[in-house]
Amino acid sequence: MKMIINGEKVNSSDEKVIQVLNPATQEVLDTVPSATPEDIQKAIQAAQGGKKVWGQTPLYERSTILKKYVKLLEEHKSELSKLECSETGKIIKECEGEVGTAAKIFTGFIERANHLCGEVMPDCQSECGKDLIFTRREPLGVIACIVPFNYPVELFFHKVAPALVMGNAVIIKPATDNPLTAIRLVELLLEAGVPKGAAQIVTGRGSVVGNHLIESHNINAVSLTGSTEVGIEVAERSSKYLHNVFLELGGNDAMIVLEDADIDFAVEETILGRITNTGQTCCATKRVIISNKVKEEFTEKLIKRLEKVKRGNPADYSTDIGCLISERAAIDIEKQVKHTIEQGAKCVYGGTRNKAFFEPAVLVDVTPDMDIAKDMEIFGPAIPIIGFDTEEEAIEIANAPIYGLHCGIVTKNTKTAINIASKIQVGNVVINGTGNYRHTDMAFGGTKMTGIGREGVQYTLEEMSNVKSYILKNIFN
Repeated sequence: MKMIINGEKVNSSDEKVIQVLNPATQEVLDTVPSATPEDIQKAIQAAQGGKKVWGQTPLYERSTILKKYVKLLEEHKSELSKLECSETGKIIKECEGEVGTAAKIFTGFIERANHLCGEVMPDCQSECGKDLIFTRREPLGVIACIVPFNYPVELFFHKVAPALVMGNAVIIKPATDNPLTAIRLVELLLEAGVPKGAAQIVTGRGSVVGNHLIESHNINAVSLTGSTEVGIEVAERSSKYLHNVFLELGGNDAMIVLEDADIDFAVEETILGRITNTGQTCCATKRVIISNKVKEEFTEKLIKRLEKVKRGNPADYSTDIGCLISERAAIDIEKQVKHTIEQGAKCVYGGTRNKAFFEPAVLVDVTPDMDIAKDMEIFGPAIPIIGFDTEEEAIEIANAPIYGLHCGIVTKNTKTAINIASKIQVGNVVINGTGNYRHTDMAFGGTKMTGIGREGVQYTLEEMSNVKSYILKNIFN
């Protein structure tokens, strides 16, 4: 497949390509261009024209075009799901759910934008009593949307949908490992009627594409989902031009299981929180913090439940867990698990690797001073179990990392859960469930080094637009 710059499908200027592999089979699916600085500059120049055309298109016309796009998404659901499955290693059932959710996300942003009103200032100041002051929301301009590998469809739309509906032009940088679905999504945008300069996609290494986009004074904002390390670099590089920066970054989220919890339920929520997408989710439950009084029972039941999880071909509808995005990613997780064992933990289940497939690992005897209990985020199916004796101890362990995205609390006592939730330093807390949860309207994001800003239908439209005040002096007698 090719990049799309100014409505044209193009190769890189030096004809270099990057192979895209099926991580489950290691077969080459396709190639994509490895963009050069010259290619990126062409995309930026095209976006400058696109932002004028699209930004001056009335909202009701933009909405009509984007509704056509939603219809195309629904018509191509099967194609997009299969393509995502093949290049990501995510099981087909989850891919279908993601594409279906993406269409709903886009619809939500369109509907919200059509009811996003400005404000009229009250005449409460005598010196302004004859003036009429009102606000409008106008486009920021050009937004660089840097999309991660783990949810290449859903997170594409959490960035692209609000940007486009508010009249911005977008330049999309997909993940290097799985850019094919994103390219197809842009093709459909153009088919729906989005102007050629308003939606472009540039493929290649982040060190080239991402950096050149971010360091351009012709970019007005950057929206990134990625690691905290990359987020810090993006913020530093963007500071030269004071770009608006929206960052959804790392996490080492906890699920706190109290003594009175339904253990069978807690096990199922752990499976949901850690096995979904092979554990490659920013808000996945990456640490189980559990009362020592029920820790052994939980561990035994968790292992028995994991034995029923079907591994295998991601394209098979009976498969419960697929592979990681690449063999390289699986090797990294293998090293992290071995590091945790070297620090004193024991792996009582799984932990083996076969190319890009990694057997879910259950780690016990994990103590709060270990790296996995603090700042080491394992982006895969490893389940460290950390015991506690008091609620205060559980809160301290949960708050230890530099991150603060989500947290889950499992207990039959709602009052206790709410009180614990108020002391957890995160952006969202799920009561009686895994923190691996996202509603399209909620304010998704975290505290500390988990990022800057919030994503969600109720919030992102405002972040991706500029509030302008219009003042009509002496308009009243």
